[in-house]
Amino acid sequence: MSYGSSSIGSGLKSGSRPFEFGRTHVVRPKGRHLATIVWLHGLGDNGASWSSLLETLPLPNIKWICPTAPTRPVSVFGGFPSTAWFDVRDLSEDAPDDVEGMEAAAAHVANLLSTEPADIKLGVGGFSMGAAMALYSASCFVHGKYSNGNSYPVNLSVAIGLSGWLPCARSLKEKIGSTPEAPTRASSLPVLLCHGQADDVVQYKHGEKSAEALKSHGFSKLTFKSYRSMGHYTVPEEMEEVCKFLTSNLGL
Repeated sequence: MSYGSSSIGSGLKSGSRPFEFGRTHVVRPKGRHLATIVWLHGLGDNGASWSSLLETLPLPNIKWICPTAPTRPVSVFGGFPSTAWFDVRDLSEDAPDDVEGMEAAAAHVANLLSTEPADIKLGVGGFSMGAAMALYSASCFVHGKYSNGNSYPVNLSVAIGLSGWLPCARSLKEKIGSTPEAPTRASSLPVLLCHGQADDVVQYKHGEKSAEALKSHGFSKLTFKSYRSMGHYTVPEEMEEVCKFLTSNLGL
């Protein structure tokens, strides 16, 4: 495991003050390097905790990049600072989306992937808020650009979301319809969503609705797995599903 430096360049902004991204933890492949995946932690966590888990998976051909989100005021915590990819007030269909925060975090993820060799397959995944960011990054890839019009610079081969939700769901139809290549990208991108039915943090219905929204907008290679007694955490059975999904869709 090795450690990169923090990054300010694509940092989130509050007014004119950027939020600095934390330390990036890298788990290098134990075998031949075939794929690189950026994995995004949940609210209040950091990249180190997930890198420790990902290092134990039987996926020797994958390089894992686990960045740490900026520490920033979070509305759902009453403005108390926490590591967060973007601001969130509550989890509901009517809650406002922090598009500026998500755009900056998506750019940070893309920057981490853009330096990988051309023959390496690329993916993005995450847990909880990290899963939301992974799905937002996937929507930027499908759209071919960010909301500000700048081109999305990397080609994603897979996306994974555990115990998360789809942000900006209301604008997904517009994104798919505004770019000629978007429907093809959506239909060819393998996506795995997993959610526990006992989740009391990000309710199961949000994961279920996210899967339905993605499928209804052309993400035909989406797989949704539910776990009856699982709360807001991961279990070995879920990580086994992640391994199977990545092995199959990345040709490992």
